[in-house]
Amino acid sequence: MKTTIKLFGLLLLSASISCSTQKTSDIDVIAENTTIAEGQYELQSNIIEKTTKVLIPRTLDKDGKIVYVPIDDWTSGFFAGSIWFTYKLSNNNKWLPLAEKYTERLDSVKYLKCHHDVGFMIGSSYLNGYRQTGNEKYKEVIVETAKSLSTRFRPNAGILQSWNVDKDWQSKRGWKCPVIIDNMMNLEILFEATKFSGDSSFYKIAVSHANKTLANHYRDNNSCYHVVDYDPETGEVRSKETAQGYDNESSWARGQAWGLYGYTVCYRYTKNPIYLEQAKKIYDYIFTEKTLPKDLIPYWDYNAPNIPNEPRDVSAATVSASALYEMSMYLPEKKYKLTADKIIATLSTPAYRAEIGTNGNFILKHSVGSIPHNNEIDVPLNYADYYFLEALVRKRDGLNMNYLTQITKK
Repeated sequence: MKTTIKLFGLLLLSASISCSTQKTSDIDVIAENTTIAEGQYELQSNIIEKTTKVLIPRTLDKDGKIVYVPIDDWTSGFFAGSIWFTYKLSNNNKWLPLAEKYTERLDSVKYLKCHHDVGFMIGSSYLNGYRQTGNEKYKEVIVETAKSLSTRFRPNAGILQSWNVDKDWQSKRGWKCPVIIDNMMNLEILFEATKFSGDSSFYKIAVSHANKTLANHYRDNNSCYHVVDYDPETGEVRSKETAQGYDNESSWARGQAWGLYGYTVCYRYTKNPIYLEQAKKIYDYIFTEKTLPKDLIPYWDYNAPNIPNEPRDVSAATVSASALYEMSMYLPEKKYKLTADKIIATLSTPAYRAEIGTNGNFILKHSVGSIPHNNEIDVPLNYADYYFLEALVRKRDGLNMNYLTQITKK
């Protein structure tokens, strides 16, 4: 009996040590990455502050020089958003005025109606800023942005048109009303606008788009097409294609991550179980896909022809990790958080995370923009850093996730 009690005591001690080690490890991972973020953004912001120009870092060119983009670029909000997350992770007030400055430079984006990405641009900047400061003026920008985005709703098809078809490479496709899976990421701004304004039309548009995408973008194995082209008058699906994946029937890695994240967000606002069920199905596809490497950082397309000699896409991994931390709020299974933890641990190694003062002052290496367009291949990308930092905030805050449900005033 004494032997049994002693053995039980040893088991309890072992479990306690294991939990303590894990907790310490999590703290260390977050602290290390916060230090890297502060170091890189200190250098990045020093460059920006030395000029009167509006400099928004997006990536590096082939010569290793920083590529800056104008405020109407779809990635323009991610740098401001990364500063907001650095402020939150570090609790260092030095970042607050920079976060506000880089956010408020994007004010005119709220009037953009020429593409769907205003949700990305304003969500990553103004919505994060509102959640951290409660600035009422930011709410006004978010609602105006939702109005602009809503002009792209095609009621007969029930979707938000992603791209116009006047650019050369788009017009050659013969599209009438292309919708890309990325557009799921812009719905959050519509849901928030209904909360802020009381106007339910934004909510209804978001739900309609999510439902149509669920019906038409997904294959039987729960992978998704990149582009679905609609007839805007009849609502008929004209074609299912890709623009950034390997081919029309392949699974572009970041597209799968956009869907995982997007349907998790839809569940947050609607509590409709079909959205959470879809997120689960997408998870099952991604993380049982035979071409997914053991370190969980995918190749740019799960069906790319030269695997394992294909570029990885870190941005796809960071989007998935952030989504999985939120999914773990809603589901009892531990696998969602454990998968996200593994991705973050991998990305926190020298193979993927840069040292301070290198990599153009971006945090992560080895992302892919678009291989079919021979653009941004094996480079840092500002949105990879953004979703990495968001994942760290979610990892740290756990089930509280207070930045999603209440305003955190400092």
